[in-house]
Amino acid sequence: MTFCPQCGNKLVTGQAGGRERLVCSQACGYIYWNNPLPVVGAIVEYDNDSVVLIQNKGWPADWFGLVTGFLEHGEEPDEAILREIQEEIGLEAEIIERLGIYTFHQRNELIIAYHVRATGDIRMDEEELQAYKIVPIHKLKPWPFGTGVAVKEWLARRLLRPVE
Repeated sequence: MTFCPQCGNKLVTGQAGGRERLVCSQACGYIYWNNPLPVVGAIVEYDNDSVVLIQNKGWPADWFGLVTGFLEHGEEPDEAILREIQEEIGLEAEIIERLGIYTFHQRNELIIAYHVRATGDIRMDEEELQAYKIVPIHKLKPWPFGTGVAVKEWLARRLLRPVE
């Protein structure tokens, strides 16, 4: 962000709320807080021993990740993840557990991650996704950022408890 959305003057680095932030150069009072966006994501368990991974449009051919999406105004996180799964891959899902909250600094997001079980026939949203794949849980490999941290912790916990 370069210019103040209130008065159009240049934003400059200044102090606000005890941190360095962008503030209006003409003292109109505008502060660009740049707070992280709330996102939901899910490890979608499918057919009892696999996970559905998706590939958003524009991602490199070897990048796959969890179903994720932004929290809508007035929406609860539990509702949001079930909506995102329905919209992106057409599956009905049941929340098994909330895994945790993960910071994704590279994208300035705060991810609320879930483990869900889903049923039905996959119908990919072709406007948003370019591919999906079904990965057996024993072949699932976490990635070092974003939702990959949730996958890593989920796999570790899964090894500690008996299979249902």
